[in-house]
Amino acid sequence: MVCYSGYRGEETPRSFYLGERRVKVAEVVDCWLAPNHRYFKVRCPGGDVYLLRHDGLTDSWELVLSDRLLEA
Repeated sequence: MVCYSGYRGEETPRSFYLGERRVKVAEVVDCWLAPNHRYFKVRCPGGDVYLLRHDGLTDSWELVLSDRLLEA
């Protein structure tokens, strides 16, 4: 995961890896907080949409959902 840390120190995803492939983030469509996680709905240059989850306690990222998974 490649992130941008803004003036408040919160990380915002700029790109992530699916296996060996680097996927760039063109736009953060939405983001929200849950009790133990931060969620980011992102759109990539090709139009694909992904939902990413950041665990602040372990500083780990997870791909939760993608529009490609919904089409399968």
